[in-house]
Amino acid sequence: MQIITREVKDKPLTIIVEYPEYNDSVKGLVRKIRSLDYGFNASLDGRQLKVGLSDVYYIENVERKLFIYTEKEVYRLDSSMSEIESMTIDTGLVRISRTCIMNTDHLKEIRQVKNSHLEAVLDNDEMLIVSRKYLKDIKKVFQKG
Repeated sequence: MQIITREVKDKPLTIIVEYPEYNDSVKGLVRKIRSLDYGFNASLDGRQLKVGLSDVYYIENVERKLFIYTEKEVYRLDSSMSEIESMTIDTGLVRISRTCIMNTDHLKEIRQVKNSHLEAVLDNDEMLIVSRKYLKDIKKVFQKG
């Protein structure tokens, strides 16, 4: 791999990815680059903040309210699960249950638990349950990673 950087005045940041073959590695790299520029408008203690996609560990629906969980904070999000899913196509976010979307970029391991469920362990040691309905999707993501 070759990395070339150069400063270009009066132009926005532009990233060009050249590759001999479009494969899973290239696709993953492009996804990670896109996620650096993506964020959610969330609130914490009455303040409006932008939470970057790379900071999100998971998003959970609790009593019809959405919360974004990062390494150290929990933010309130004014949106719906379906809106989040449609906005985050081709990112590391994957739905793992009716009430939870996980960022696979923070996925450390998957463990089999009873009743055909999987337990996803994040890199901050938080554990999330993957329901049967979403097993196929999360297994695909984990096998690629």
